[in-house]
Amino acid sequence: MAELIGLDDITTAAERIAGQVVRTPTVHSPGLSALLGAPVTAKLELLQRSGSFKPRGVLAKIATLSPAERDAGLVAVSGGNHGIALADVAGSLGIAATVVMPESAPARSVQIARDAGADVRLTPDMAGAFALTAELQAAGVTLVHPFDDPVVLAGQATVGLEMVRDLPAPVTDVLVSIGGGALISGVAAAVRALVPGVRVWGVETVGAEAMSTALRVGGPTPVSLSSIVSTLSAPSVSQLTYDHVRELVHDVLVVSDAEAVQGAVDLAEHGKVWGEPAAGCLLPAARRVLAQVDDARLGLVVCGGNTTVADLADRIAHP
Repeated sequence: MAELIGLDDITTAAERIAGQVVRTPTVHSPGLSALLGAPVTAKLELLQRSGSFKPRGVLAKIATLSPAERDAGLVAVSGGNHGIALADVAGSLGIAATVVMPESAPARSVQIARDAGADVRLTPDMAGAFALTAELQAAGVTLVHPFDDPVVLAGQATVGLEMVRDLPAPVTDVLVSIGGGALISGVAAAVRALVPGVRVWGVETVGAEAMSTALRVGGPTPVSLSSIVSTLSAPSVSQLTYDHVRELVHDVLVVSDAEAVQGAVDLAEHGKVWGEPAAGCLLPAARRVLAQVDDARLGLVVCGGNTTVADLADRIAHP
């Protein structure tokens, strides 16, 4: 079993990235509370630098690299947001960066990473993206892994640290989206350390079920990917994230792509925030939590907002 990160790791990460990230708001949402029929607090990480939580882990990792590792350049594999974050942070620090994405990645994400100065390499699918990234790492480029790294997990955990410290009112249940599992692993570690009684729920989409599959079979295993939500589409979770979720997360819920897209619409119409489907998936999952839990007070980690009007409209029209 992998060693779980603790509160000391998280506070160290917070110190490493201080002044380089936004302390995003944690606010009560009247609109989402009315929609769901229960109190809802939202951690608005879509307002973070580069539009998602990802810079936290990237900055935490870069802070630990040697000059030689930086000079070798950085590489990341990504369905969108991790690549954008690496390109943004590396560009601001004058470090060469390569981002490997599947062709299914949003065109906007590809362009943003290129505009930030990264060398973006496209592969036919996510499995190919991970394979090419491994080749580049073997050639000497420094890997910044999106989820198989305790330093990155501790960086993402600062989302949960801030959320708990900034809560306007107590919550009973926190919902977090899952791709490779770094965000939920970190948030669960922070929340459970600070408020042990809170339940943490993970959310995946059909066709991007790496964590729920791992929990079902007893460990990380490759999965076939078919979800339109590329930012949640990891071909497998890591032992590190699997162990965190197994120990700290109450359950992992799986919703359809169509529900995730409608959830993004509901976030805009009722929550007044522009979330991507990877965040929209929290709303249908929240309804399932409310069906199981009496008197729940929900906390939603709105992980990112990197989608366009055209992309969302297309997904609504072609579910």
